[in-house]
Amino acid sequence: MNLRDLRYLVALADLRHFGRAAESCHVSQPTLSTQVKKLEEELGVSLVERAPRHVMLTAAGQDIAMRARRVLAEVEQMRETARRTADPEAGSVRLGLFPTLGPYLLPHVVPRIRKRFPRLELLLVEEKTEVVLHMLREGKLDAAVLAMPLNEEWAESEFLFEEPFMLAVPDGHPLAGRRNLSLGELGDQHLLLLEEGHCLRDHALEVCGLAGAGEKEGFRATSLETLRQMVAAGVGVTLLPVLAVKPPVPASEDIRLLSFRDPPPSRRLALVWRRSSAMGAFLHDLARVLRDLPAGLLDLPADDLPARRPAKP
Repeated sequence: MNLRDLRYLVALADLRHFGRAAESCHVSQPTLSTQVKKLEEELGVSLVERAPRHVMLTAAGQDIAMRARRVLAEVEQMRETARRTADPEAGSVRLGLFPTLGPYLLPHVVPRIRKRFPRLELLLVEEKTEVVLHMLREGKLDAAVLAMPLNEEWAESEFLFEEPFMLAVPDGHPLAGRRNLSLGELGDQHLLLLEEGHCLRDHALEVCGLAGAGEKEGFRATSLETLRQMVAAGVGVTLLPVLAVKPPVPASEDIRLLSFRDPPPSRRLALVWRRSSAMGAFLHDLARVLRDLPAGLLDLPADDLPARRPAKP
């Protein structure tokens, strides 16, 4: 048994296809198939159910593939320990973010990260929270920026910042002339929300529950930008995190942004990584850079944004 064969088995477990698994491992299909067969012979158990058009792992194969992932992740941590000992601020970092945060946070933090860590290669992955968590747990990511709370025993986290929400309403909406509102005034509203799997949906539903508001039936958006366009088209109202309404995001003439009176609903963001990670000390340093946002970035918009202009007659 060797690390190469474990990588072959994990690739097969992930892709469920000998050809694609071989391609991902940069070997020929016969080579990968032969090595997996040898691994089965060495362990004395069938790992794979072979069918003409697809591959399934046996129960033993699934268990061994899961353990193989852990072994490979630990080996990578050994290599990372050696690299970080030689140069703590060099090498690469695979950072995960979720879609309703990444495009709005990165323009503000990437230049600061590059300035603070000029020898660092930053590799960014944007996926829904559940996928990011899975990749982090399996060692496919080194760290992730996620919304809290996060109840994972294997995870360590450092708080970054709290991001308030605003209410986006169409121009001409009864609330469009308001400068701000209380959470209770959402009680008769039905909000446009994202589809299942987005943590912003969960946050919005929590706010709806507190305010007595509901979800607009018959529509669920796939992205924050879709929500924004639906509001601009007059379909309904929604909650937007404040980073999503700050430059470089362009303001919309057809949307009014209302802030909430204190305390505004918000989400808490943290940098998360595995407790077993060899990068812990470096990731604390990275968290400090991520926390050091430009002054005023998380403040509610000032009078020069559309939220403060009177509604059109």
